[in-house]
Amino acid sequence: MTGSTGHLPLGGTAWRAGVLTLMLTLVPALPEAAVAGPSTVLTEWPTWPEIFRVITLRDYNTRVVVIGATLLGAAAGLVGTFLLLRKRALLSDALSHATLPGIAIAFILMTLRGGEGKNFLGLITGAAIFSVLGTASVILIQRHSRLKDDAALGIVLSAYFGLGIALLGIATRMEAGNAAGLTAFIYGKTASMLFMDAVLIAATALTAAVFCILFFKEFTLICFDGEYAAAQGWPVTRLDFLMMSLAVVVTVIGLQAVGLILVVALLIIPPAAARFWTHDLRRMLWLSGLFGAAAGFAGSGLSALTANLPAGAIIVLTASAVFLVSMILGSARGLLKTSLERYRLKRKIARENLLRAMYEWIESCSTDRDAAACVRRAIPFEAMLARRSWTSAEVRRTFRHLAADGLVRPTPPDAYAPTTEGWEAARRVVRNHRLWEAYLIARADIAPGQVDWGADEIEHILDPEMIESLEKMLPQGPGGAFPESPHPIGPHRGDD
Repeated sequence: MTGSTGHLPLGGTAWRAGVLTLMLTLVPALPEAAVAGPSTVLTEWPTWPEIFRVITLRDYNTRVVVIGATLLGAAAGLVGTFLLLRKRALLSDALSHATLPGIAIAFILMTLRGGEGKNFLGLITGAAIFSVLGTASVILIQRHSRLKDDAALGIVLSAYFGLGIALLGIATRMEAGNAAGLTAFIYGKTASMLFMDAVLIAATALTAAVFCILFFKEFTLICFDGEYAAAQGWPVTRLDFLMMSLAVVVTVIGLQAVGLILVVALLIIPPAAARFWTHDLRRMLWLSGLFGAAAGFAGSGLSALTANLPAGAIIVLTASAVFLVSMILGSARGLLKTSLERYRLKRKIARENLLRAMYEWIESCSTDRDAAACVRRAIPFEAMLARRSWTSAEVRRTFRHLAADGLVRPTPPDAYAPTTEGWEAARRVVRNHRLWEAYLIARADIAPGQVDWGADEIEHILDPEMIESLEKMLPQGPGGAFPESPHPIGPHRGDD
């Protein structure tokens, strides 16, 4: 305490030490090195030689961990692609949580038989058995009850995980065995990966890649149309079981690396990120494997470079960063590309609607008041504003876009006249609109007085092949006389 007021100075060492003590009280998991003093640094930035050493895999332990995590990410990405397309992303979550009671029971049984309770092969065998039981439980609930999929998944996930926690408590109190380290299967312990673990992961990754290649056509068919596959005589049940078996194997093998809570992220995040970059399934499959491998490599490498950063969590965060970048910049479905496409489509619709309104105004212009303007093809601004429920700013902005493209030119005092190119563009827009109106009247049995609304919704996305097909419906055939409007032309106040 300093002074007579009894307050600590804000910039003093005692104040910082008090805050640090409070943080250690609230978060007891902080490293003990933090209590050494206010100047203690919890994490130091790696040097360039250290970064180079990790990237080139100079150290044996780093080499084992990074290669194992990379191969695990690749295997999870490949198998997760089909899980995502099969709409079973949450099923992998239930599958991973169902492994915990299998691990605990395997430890208890091996300990009671006088063996090594933490035998890795025995533990993953128990995990695999219970992951299959968990998956079967979800399927049984879905097929033999009226509960929806999310309810079935929630019930199985919570029930098996609760059973696992209870059995884990029993295992830790057994006198004949040492259960220390079993919790690593919950949170993962990548840094303790051994050479044989990496070999097992490599074998799993190779197996997953081989099966994904051999059964690519079959997996694709049941993912997109399982009913059609069954009707064609394909063994859908067995193929589905094979797909889920691959997911079980990858999940069980990934338990020690990232833990049962986070292994689902490696199965789902890479394919979800790959989905933003392509519409082709084959490319998506390999992109997913690449993203998973990159997340495993970068995450385990960052963990090796920086102290106090758990590898499993960093791997998942790295995969999440890849997903975030893909979601924004993806060339197929990224937010940026989608936003640009929507903007371009909205601008195209506004331009074509205004061109059609101009053409129809000139086509129907016959009043004495507008006779002079009709001769000059000068469309008054107010006339366009009255035809649809546009705002003044929207109409002026669209006129500016048309003028910039050389389709209209301003005509005093407040009018616009279409250029030769603009008139031809307006004719094409109106022709497409009326072709679609003729189709709706002839084939969809829509009344002529209501067909204008339906044509407005589709005319902007007609491709040349569709236009050619519509032209063949005209009595004059392709290139014939310009079709007339099947309804009176007047102000159209609807929104597009």
